[in-house]
Amino acid sequence: MSKWNQKAKYSILALLGMVLLAGCDKSKFIVLNPKGPVAQQELNLIIISVILCAVVIIPVLGIFVYIAVKYRDKPDNKAPYQPEWADSKVLEVVWWGIPVVIIAILGVFTAKTTLNLTKPPVKDVKPIVVQVTSLDWKWMFTYPGKNIATVNYAEIPAGVPVQFILTSDAPMNSFWIPQLGGQEYTMPGMSMGLWLQADKVGEYFGSGANFTGKGFAHMQFRVKSVSQADFNKWAEGVKQSSPVLTKGGYEKLSKPSTEKELSFSSYPKGLFEDIVNKNGGNYYNHMNHMGDSASMKSMPGMDMGK
Repeated sequence: MSKWNQKAKYSILALLGMVLLAGCDKSKFIVLNPKGPVAQQELNLIIISVILCAVVIIPVLGIFVYIAVKYRDKPDNKAPYQPEWADSKVLEVVWWGIPVVIIAILGVFTAKTTLNLTKPPVKDVKPIVVQVTSLDWKWMFTYPGKNIATVNYAEIPAGVPVQFILTSDAPMNSFWIPQLGGQEYTMPGMSMGLWLQADKVGEYFGSGANFTGKGFAHMQFRVKSVSQADFNKWAEGVKQSSPVLTKGGYEKLSKPSTEKELSFSSYPKGLFEDIVNKNGGNYYNHMNHMGDSASMKSMPGMDMGK
């Protein structure tokens, strides 16, 4: 019995050691290193989920070890022999009641967090709109308030809620900036909304999280968070020094290929809406989710970034 206790103690200490060491440098695990209010809320939900799971898993593992030791086959085993034992109402209440309570608690936190994430992270700052189109194998960002476009990188003002409006002009993908928030699907013919915000100035890794063929590994982008003044200066610089994205240029850009970072001083009016509609979006009542000027003006507190 003492050998079993000793092994159990060493196993628990080893497990705790791994957990503690893993948390020494959380910057290596970007999902666990939030840099915005959306990502922080999602991390809190992850922590709550882990704690609630541990409430079940740890006792179950402890009971498993206890039963394996107590009832193992040995000559001097003193465990009672009860061949007629059939059930226990107390145990049934425990192993059904506890999971029901845990799921209810987790459901409340999940619902509350999910509803919060459908709203701007902060209410006292006017948001901006960035339209996102996933292509093979690149990401295009259009800024309806500035009439500029970028490929494989986006710049946003720190401390300002950003309404990313997402669609796809290629196979379905998933837009993900781990340190700013969870992922959202991009789908042809649909426009999806995702609220994100960066608390501080910095640069963040972004990626597609849905396999889309041989160029999938290159579907990465960077998001740079800067001050509002620097954001305005950057947008003006793009307008002054970058080429125009024409309809023909977009058709070429949308073909399967990999690209480095690009910027454009302007793009065809209604480009994002045309992309959604040409893939069947005109059959959906989706305009209130899109970044066109008319619909954005109808959204309370929405600013097109001017």
